[in-house]
Amino acid sequence: MNLTQLEMFRAVAETGSISAAAARVHRVPSNLTTRIKQLEDELGVELFIRESQRMRLSAAGRHFLDYNNRILDLVSEAKNAVTGHEPQGVFPLGALESTAAVRIPTLLARYNQQFPKVELALKTGPSGGLIDALLAGELAATFVDGPVFHPALEGIPVYREEMMIVAPAAHQAIARARDVQGATLYAFRANCAYRRHFESWFHDDGVMPGKIYEMESYHGMLACVIAGSGLALMPRSMLESMPGSSSVAAWPLSAHYRYLNTWLIWRQGAQGGNLREFIAMTQTQAHAGLAS
Repeated sequence: MNLTQLEMFRAVAETGSISAAAARVHRVPSNLTTRIKQLEDELGVELFIRESQRMRLSAAGRHFLDYNNRILDLVSEAKNAVTGHEPQGVFPLGALESTAAVRIPTLLARYNQQFPKVELALKTGPSGGLIDALLAGELAATFVDGPVFHPALEGIPVYREEMMIVAPAAHQAIARARDVQGATLYAFRANCAYRRHFESWFHDDGVMPGKIYEMESYHGMLACVIAGSGLALMPRSMLESMPGSSSVAAWPLSAHYRYLNTWLIWRQGAQGGNLREFIAMTQTQAHAGLAS
């Protein structure tokens, strides 16, 4: 097993294709096929499920990918430490849509100004998908609803969000879930932590919501609520940033559900130079973020 094999393995895992991975690492496809097979023989397991036009990670491959990426990240960090290079290269970062829209634009701009050789690549989505991408090595770090309890991850709380139930302007006051049992909801996909939080609010009051329509953005949710056809849950900071927020009514959830913390998380032992500087810069915002 050597670093070249590990880099090839990561390229195939991320692209799902021998030909695409070969182009990424500047090798011929036959060379990758041979080196990946040698790696599998050495480990004694199949790392990929081979389909007609695609290479899909096996269960063992997904498990190995985490260690593979940690090794490559540490090698990169070691090189930077001894050469004195400033942060550079691609820095893949994940964030909740609301965090990306409201909380971190200034942070990203400052990071970009201080480290112009770093290419920030931002991916947004629900917490569940972002955590999966982080564990798979597709992201260096991500902002998610936390805390996150996983033995391979660590992180810090950075922003405190007040969760608001948003209703059509003429809606009567909402104090508890029982006030709106059976109501239509607009939410992200099932792996969204905010959606699970909303559903738990109903469940703990002994009632159920009505139909849940899955949306791709807060702007879409807000438009549907303004039209008078349901309810949505979103952070106050996100709601107040959107045009049209004055056209709806909103109330904070009850005390136990009112606040959620956003965390910045990363894989344990995977703090390369790019991530280390980003964590330090983010920590300067942490106190203000949690107090807001």
